[in-house]
Amino acid sequence: QVQLVESGGGLVQAGGSLRLSCAASGRTFSSYAMGWFRQAPGKEREFVAAISWSGGSTYYADSVKGRFTISRDNAKNTVYLQTNSLKPEDTAVYYCAAGFNTIATEPPYANDYWGQGTQVTVSS
Repeated sequence: QVQLVESGGGLVQAGGSLRLSCAASGRTFSSYAMGWFRQAPGKEREFVAAISWSGGSTYYADSVKGRFTISRDNAKNTVYLQTNSLKPEDTAVYYCAAGFNTIATEPPYANDYWGQGTQVTVSS
């Protein structure tokens, strides 16, 4: 069992930044690859970013590459998503996920654990 709790969402103007956090508990955090996903109103959930168990490898969706950065601090059992140059189309509920060894970056997103989500709203 792994519990994931996201935080850091909010309302920002276009061009602004937010740092999302996902705190994990219940299992050995470093055993899991971690990822961020998002779901906009009326849209299907989509992959955003992933990071390996060691933090040495990252992967991003084309829509956020160059603007978002995923990182993790295993000592704090926390994964982060730094979101810069935010656009209105980034508005969505952002979810973190944990997968043993790997994160699914294509549907179906059959990851082992999911957080409850945090809302990011970007105004134009």
